[in-house]
Order: sequence, then structure tokens, then C-alpha cells
Amino acid sequence: MRTKTGPNGSADRHVKEIKRKTRRKFSAEEKIRIVLDGLRGESSISELCRREGIAESLYYNWSKDFMEAGKKRLSGDTARQATSSEVTDLKREAHDLKEVVAEQTLELRLDHEF
Repeated sequence: MRTKTGPNGSADRHVKEIKRKTRRKFSAEEKIRIVLDGLRGESSISELCRREGIAESLYYNWSKDFMEAGKKRLSGDTARQATSSEVTDLKREAHDLKEVVAEQTLELRLDHEF
């Protein structure tokens, strides 16, 4: 049975609004800690969720996100980012090669003119 609290809405709406405003926010570090606790298997997932005050479905969503991020990161290892020193070395090498090509092009042009 729902109770009206005034002309603009119900008590249920006010309760939902209060819950929404007081909802606990978990940092990335907290989520990782909770998921790792679950993966260790020292206690059941339902016990872990009760202790942390979260729904099991939320734990499984975090766990799925955690695994996907790990999978994405590991597959990205084959295409790693170059370090700044590697970039500098490659730029220097490219510059040197361009100079060699320019010199050889100039020599070829001079040889064909005479």
C-alpha cells in the first residue's frame, strides 16, 4: 500500500531520493580489493558481499569489469608504447636517413647533368 505525502508525489519517491543521495560510492581501489578478496576464495562471495554491504550482482559486475580490463591490458602488451628515449633515437635515425637520401639524390642529379 502506497501513501501519498502531498500533491507532488508519494512517500516512496522521497525514500528513493534519500537512498540515492546517501548511496555509498566505492573507489577503484576499494572495488579491486573486494574483487581480489572474492578471487582468493577465503570466504564465500555471499559472505564477502554481506561484510562489504554490497549486492552480489554488484560484486559480479565489478569482477567482470576487472577481468575485462586485465584481458584488455594483457592483449595490449604486444603493442606497447615506445619510451621517450626510443622515440628520440628513432627521430635521430630518420633524420640521418633523410640526409643520406638527399645527398644521394643530389649526387644522381649532378651525375646526369654532366
